[in-house]
Amino acid sequence: MGLFDFAANIGKKVFGIGDADASEKIIGHIQENNPGISNLTVSLKDEVCSIGGDCESAAAKEKVVLMAGNMKGVASVNGDALTAPEPEQEVEYYTIKSGDTLWAIASKFLGNGAKYTEIVEANLEVIQDADLIFPGQKIRIPK
Repeated sequence: MGLFDFAANIGKKVFGIGDADASEKIIGHIQENNPGISNLTVSLKDEVCSIGGDCESAAAKEKVVLMAGNMKGVASVNGDALTAPEPEQEVEYYTIKSGDTLWAIASKFLGNGAKYTEIVEANLEVIQDADLIFPGQKIRIPK
């Protein structure tokens, strides 16, 4: 899966800079919204979050990476230690820009703004409120 880059200065605040237990807090956040992962391991060093575990699907693997990366204080996520079956559908990633709406994103990528609910459904662990998206947040766009 490799290294995914994120904006470290934005996102959900789950831990404080220098927290000795930041890795445990990231694990807690992911398990709270468990997208389908077991044997989860996390380490955080210099804003690089390395994640390991067994994912029940390719979508679960993608969601775990996005959940970790969309946290304030995480600049990159290394998901090489994550295992998952091969993807069943093609997925594209999109970084939200200032002024974006889920309706506009759905119009652009899915051809119909009313399909924004498909984007929300694909990103439930990252987008808990369709009215609360923010620039720099990275999401999955299902094909």
